[in-house]
Amino acid sequence: MNLSRRTFFKTCGAAGAATLAARPADAAPSATPGAEMSAVLVDTTRCIGCRACEAACGEVNHLPAPDLAGEAQVFEKRRTTAPAVYTVVNRREVAGGERFVKTQCMHCVEPACASACPARAIEKTAAGPIIYHVNRCLGCRYCMLACPFDIPRFEYESAAPYIRKCTFCADRQAEGLEPACTSVCPTGALTFGKRAALIEEARERIYHNPGEYERHVYGEREVGGTSWMYISDRPLAQLGLPSHLGTTPHTALAQGALSVVPLIITLWPPLLMGIYTFSKRREALAHEHAESIRGSHEEDRHA
Repeated sequence: MNLSRRTFFKTCGAAGAATLAARPADAAPSATPGAEMSAVLVDTTRCIGCRACEAACGEVNHLPAPDLAGEAQVFEKRRTTAPAVYTVVNRREVAGGERFVKTQCMHCVEPACASACPARAIEKTAAGPIIYHVNRCLGCRYCMLACPFDIPRFEYESAAPYIRKCTFCADRQAEGLEPACTSVCPTGALTFGKRAALIEEARERIYHNPGEYERHVYGEREVGGTSWMYISDRPLAQLGLPSHLGTTPHTALAQGALSVVPLIITLWPPLLMGIYTFSKRREALAHEHAESIRGSHEEDRHA
């Protein structure tokens, strides 16, 4: 697919303008979007880079063990999530030291990936996790283009490729358990709970520890809110968290563009068939004309 993220959102922006204009004026978001959804508060001042979260994630999802487990050299290069790696912890060099930052699907309150999916293979559940239905996936990868955090990964090297990403341990949550990664964190860097409660917890830590935290709960408002939120004693942008996303859910952009997909899917095959039939008919007429001229020349030569 030769479609860049910039081109995709450029198209989405034009197509989504009408959708944005059509939104009802009284559809203002609640004070705390997704208040009762499950969420995680990441306190980067407490993370020591042990990567126990990575190991736990791999174990419950039956993924390979983390690379270079227990070895500091793993932090020498930036790692990203992958089809077989749903979460990674990277080290960030900042003024006066270093910080460790966990990366995974942010499980947005209003996810652009779900809105972009024409097959509804990605679904935002009421409980909070964004889940993926393998049997519905068309392999179009619009979810990858729509995600503002660049998280969904495609199994390019698989004979039967699918999208892979953090599941937020939806199955464990359905059983009353917290995600595997948060359950093993030894320092309290990962706190699992309801989103509204965690926002209050984050604000209290910031308020009661003046000068120790940036006055910003990342994910409270970004792209309309996310289920994974971060606080830090350093500007969040220095830790690799995108600072340019704004507070408007990206669903509005994706929905506007993707609303035309069913129409395209319906009309494209007969349009291609019509073009093919017209082309073949034109070739046949040209061939008949050429044969007619050749026949006339043969008759003239034998006359």
